[in-house]
Amino acid sequence: MIRLKQAVIVEGKYDKHRLSAVLDALILTTDGFGIFKDTEKQRLLRRLAAERGLVVLTDSDAAGFVIRNFLNGIVPANRVTHVYIPDVFGKERRKAAPSKEGKLGVEGMRTDVLLEAFRKAGLTADETAGTPQRAVTKTDLYLDGLSGGPDSAEKRRRLLAALDLPAHMQANAMLGVLNTLFTYDEYRKTIEDLQAEGRL
Repeated sequence: MIRLKQAVIVEGKYDKHRLSAVLDALILTTDGFGIFKDTEKQRLLRRLAAERGLVVLTDSDAAGFVIRNFLNGIVPANRVTHVYIPDVFGKERRKAAPSKEGKLGVEGMRTDVLLEAFRKAGLTADETAGTPQRAVTKTDLYLDGLSGGPDSAEKRRRLLAALDLPAHMQANAMLGVLNTLFTYDEYRKTIEDLQAEGRL
């Protein structure tokens, strides 16, 4: 498994699921071409790229390259690492028929092929060397009223607004982004400030 400080962007949820077996990193999705109109996610990707760096991994078909080129236009080139999978023909098990171009996507790649793609991009070492820091956990979110409560969604929305993050992020996605962009102490201070202001 490769541990990365950079955020990784893939096309869809099946790609994200497949990659989570190979990477210890924040993995986000473009939701296919949905990224073209999702200005909040575009802003988040620019922020992640600026603060941590961004790794882009799309399918090797034409649609994947359209998405990759779009991301190239919204994120500075020096903050992006591109990982490319080879053209492998076939179909994913969950699909009834092959894709339009007959190529396997990220979700259909074997682990050794994915690891080799990251190696070729220079992403094989632990990129998060240093002393492990206390992470924000699901328990923290629950204890702070951000999940599992009757008004948790509204409290999450207020926290996300205070941190200048997309408003519609669910608790699990928010947790990954919090631990990528902020330290536990920064999270705790924001919570305490919002509580003192009566906003949480």
